Amino acid sequence: MKQHLNTLFVTLEGAYLRKDGATVEVRHDGESQLRVPLHNLDGIATFGWNTTVTTALMAACGDAGVSLSYHSPHGKFLASTTSGVSGNIVLRRSQYRASDEPVRALSISRNCIAAKIANSRNLLQRQLRDHPELGERPELVNAVAQLKNRLGHVRSVSGHDSLRGIEGEAAKLWFGALAKLNRNSDHALQMNGRSRRPPMDPVNALLSFVYVLLSHDCRSACESVGLDPQCGFFHKDRPGRHSLALDLMEEFRPVLADRLVLTLLNRGQVSRRDFETKENGAVILKPDSRKTVLTAWQERKRDEIVHPFLEEKTTIGLLPFIQARILARYLRGDLDAYPAMVWKS
Repeated sequence: MKQHLNTLFVTLEGAYLRKDGATVEVRHDGESQLRVPLHNLDGIATFGWNTTVTTALMAACGDAGVSLSYHSPHGKFLASTTSGVSGNIVLRRSQYRASDEPVRALSISRNCIAAKIANSRNLLQRQLRDHPELGERPELVNAVAQLKNRLGHVRSVSGHDSLRGIEGEAAKLWFGALAKLNRNSDHALQMNGRSRRPPMDPVNALLSFVYVLLSHDCRSACESVGLDPQCGFFHKDRPGRHSLALDLMEEFRPVLADRLVLTLLNRGQVSRRDFETKENGAVILKPDSRKTVLTAWQERKRDEIVHPFLEEKTTIGLLPFIQARILARYLRGDLDAYPAMVWKS
């Protein structure tokens, strides 16, 4: 099992990252800001237009299996560096064959989307249980029933197009419910549907940013077990798209990303002052505010749960790596099906 380490997030504009012995040094304006032992990391993610990473550090990351990715200041994935194609060629060939076989690809996709819908429903039920006053809102109770209905349809779906339609319907139900679970009293921090590219309100800006963090971890997880993160089963192939990482993300979106955003809003850890609006109406997190979200994200990853399939205690941050390894076992023929991660309510 891959050791659960940490991801170093560098948000300083103009940061300079270099290898200093066995450590990663982050410098800014000619001064050292941070030194972290490379063996304590499993990933480095930079956010900014003028970040510099030395070739020596890139090589060291490649040798140590540390993922290195680059993002815009607002969280859009730009590129990543690797030491070359890694992993077992036999496993990757099995992955490519499964992706090209409609029945096997649909089986994996169905389980991922079923888990996503089940986790959305379980999270909604938990919110209703923990906050009884929400039970007086019939639209939330109805959303629970409707999500259960969509979950039943997933199990009998016969093609990817139908599955994508059901996933879209379930997502619309879920985001409608998520907006009503937001108990922040500031009207500026309310959500009016899901918007992206660009996000048009603070809640959507938060969601998009946290999804970038989750995507980084899922891509790293796929690479760590030797899978090709660009060859997916539910998401179609597209140049530059990490389709398998997006597939793996589906089962984690409600409980890792959406729940974190809801917690930040309901606890008042973010306010309207943490966001700015661009001329085109896009809403983004301010640089200093990203640190608040990153800290909450790392703390959330340290929480422990019992994995329902392995029946072993693990940290939440390790779950993408566990699921990637389980998927690899299925592709090798060690399992009859891929057991996606379903959270207990």
